[in-house]
Amino acid sequence: MYVVMVTAECAPAAKAGGLGDVVSGLARELEVRGNTVEIILPKYASLKYSEISGFAPSYHDLWVPWYGEAVRCTVWFGDAAGRKCFFIEPHSAADFFGRERAYGYADDAERFAFFSKAAVEFMVQANKHPDIIHCHDWQTGLIPVLLHEQYAGVMADQKVCYTVHNFRHQGTSDEQILWATQLGHPDYFLDEDRLGDDFRYRGLNPMKGGIVYSDFVNTVSPSHAEEALYGDGGFGLGRSLKEHQAKFRGVLNGVDCDAWSPETDMHVPTHFSVDTIERKRDNKEAVRERFWLGKSRGPLVAYIGRLDEQKGMHLVHHALFYTLEHGGQFVLMGDAHYHGGITDHFWHLKDYLNDNPDCHLEIGYREDLAHLIYAGADLLVVPSMFEPCGLAPLIGMRYGTVPVVRATGGMIDTVFDRDHSRHPLAERNGFVFHHTDNQAIESALGRALRLWFAQPGEFRALAAACMRADYSWARPATEYLGIYRNVRLG
Repeated sequence: MYVVMVTAECAPAAKAGGLGDVVSGLARELEVRGNTVEIILPKYASLKYSEISGFAPSYHDLWVPWYGEAVRCTVWFGDAAGRKCFFIEPHSAADFFGRERAYGYADDAERFAFFSKAAVEFMVQANKHPDIIHCHDWQTGLIPVLLHEQYAGVMADQKVCYTVHNFRHQGTSDEQILWATQLGHPDYFLDEDRLGDDFRYRGLNPMKGGIVYSDFVNTVSPSHAEEALYGDGGFGLGRSLKEHQAKFRGVLNGVDCDAWSPETDMHVPTHFSVDTIERKRDNKEAVRERFWLGKSRGPLVAYIGRLDEQKGMHLVHHALFYTLEHGGQFVLMGDAHYHGGITDHFWHLKDYLNDNPDCHLEIGYREDLAHLIYAGADLLVVPSMFEPCGLAPLIGMRYGTVPVVRATGGMIDTVFDRDHSRHPLAERNGFVFHHTDNQAIESALGRALRLWFAQPGEFRALAAACMRADYSWARPATEYLGIYRNVRLG
């Protein structure tokens, strides 16, 4: 099968969060099974060029209709860790992608509307007719709209699978995008059953367009699909999802087991497996040395993720001090895409705790340090307010790092409480809490710390159970291939 993925991220070339890992991991698994996968991305100024081999222009004069004119683009090709990637570079005064970061600009809606239009034009002009076009998140939600409403004559047989990784960010804008992409007809497209935003007068919602116009829609875990349909997990898109429920479901993400492997990880000083899990302590010492932590006989607790209210940062704050009060050490790696309240708070906290030998706050994300922390930590806190999948606990489990999570989204499907789960004992792999207050995280983290101190053998057995859990891409890839086949037949 020939699959083209259109996305704003693909690790390691362009990664701002879990989306990049998911696209890369799924593409790799599909290719292992004999499918052809190509990925279309923007050519960001912030691309990690050191991770791209054979980077060179592939298509010199891609003219993309935009407003009443056309913008010339160059399309570059490169191999990013084995993934075949095309990078679209527009030559325009707007400088859509020649900026410091991928997201976070006032014209993001226009930037990615242009990218969507350019991606479709590239497929048309380069004569690419994939069996499946797999689009990801709001940044590519206009692609199925364009294919159906504007390019049906030249891309009539193309089927679209649309994956929503985060319903919170929908790219809502206004009718100007319709004129920019030359769709026009705002009274038609801003109808509530097409792209009209349900909560913004004359608002255009590209994620809604993706849901309405795609042949299949999924989110990244079964539990989050239920939350989106019947709770507030759809962030206002519940009505549209119910109307298109027949083509909507959850498919749990996987983890790239080659990229995240304690046995081969080049960022980890001491390799280990489930049979040599005692060697994990060497990596804990490496973490302590790297972050200037003091010697300690206590556990090492970590948080790795964005400094974003979605991630339950008030609970991360509390977990940090609770850990210190109960004999543990704490390392935080917080990726800050934007300046503001939460980021500023943790910068102040970093200054306040600067001389504390039992904690370290690293503001910003570094791939090599993330690998080291996953490999060295005993516990990983993931107290998210909502979490469509939750890659961090899945990655942590690969390294025998026991997750302490809030029961939401995909973490309901993947983390089973050691003490209270109905799953067999051998499948229990973490500590779970449900509410969003300090007492809730204390209930789970406290049990984890007590087990670590009082029953070290039981804690090692739990860490080993984490490593035995299979959250590779094997099962999700099988599901996606089934979806692709059904879409082609339908």
